[in-house]
Amino acid sequence: MSRAAAVPFAATLEVRDCCLCLHVQRAARALARRFDDALRPLSLTNGQFSLLMSLNRPQSPGMAQVAALLAMDRTTLTAALKPLQRRGLVKVAPDPSDRRGRLLHLTPAGRTLLAEALPIWQRTHRDVEALLPDGDPDGLRNGLRALA
Repeated sequence: MSRAAAVPFAATLEVRDCCLCLHVQRAARALARRFDDALRPLSLTNGQFSLLMSLNRPQSPGMAQVAALLAMDRTTLTAALKPLQRRGLVKVAPDPSDRRGRLLHLTPAGRTLLAEALPIWQRTHRDVEALLPDGDPDGLRNGLRALA
């Protein structure tokens, strides 16, 4: 029986302290919890808010456009839409120019809920930006965009 190679504890500390992926994941989870808590009175998650906001356009977007914006595959987007459809916030309809495609529409109830949620998001977002130690949220956004 062979012995597995041992990874030194120093490597564990290096990953804990330096791994950008780990730090981004931890920050994303903490931000998601903060926004979930803020939006809970409206029975919305931060992901649902982002999805509703992505549909707030002059022209109804297609599935592929929204999936690309939210960095998710179409199957995940379809699953995320279902509870919003059940609540009557979103409507999915065939694309008249290509019956194979689907267009996503905010319903009047979806627009109303989004209008209620926006000030909550704005307040929470201001609070989060104030926590940044260097006071440079644009620098952070630019760095994250570079990684995406």
